[in-house]
Amino acid sequence: MEMIPVLTIQDVAEIDDSLATYLEQSEASLAIVIDKGGNILSQHGDLDVGDAVIVAALAAGSFAATKELARRIGEQEFSALYNQGATSHIFMQAVDEETILVTVFGGNTTIGLVRFYSTRASQQLAATMRNIRTRPKDTGFAFDANAVMQAGSLFKR
Repeated sequence: MEMIPVLTIQDVAEIDDSLATYLEQSEASLAIVIDKGGNILSQHGDLDVGDAVIVAALAAGSFAATKELARRIGEQEFSALYNQGATSHIFMQAVDEETILVTVFGGNTTIGLVRFYSTRASQQLAATMRNIRTRPKDTGFAFDANAVMQAGSLFKR
């Protein structure tokens, strides 16, 4: 798994624009972009739907479990998952190798509408994530545990 990408303000704005358009078109309640480790990269929509952090972690776990299920029946991976509830539903779609689009929606829309517009949103998000991941690695923050330890020793008496 890749490291969590460093997002700039422009990256977040681009992702948020894609999610806002997607939610408007699909009439879904909430869209969350996560990595396959369950880390939230961005979210947009009705945040009262549930705890987005827990939803993201469980969605990533569900996607990982389903990958093994797909392998068992001769598929490399399922690119989308749909769970239907009595009033709320969740649709998850792979954006790229490391990213998943999670959509929560209710009875005011249909799975067909969500699937249709999620394809376009996933393509836009994939292009954004590709740009983020192919940036020169010298931009952003570097973390060196040894440097932190050395800095910490400066504060000891």
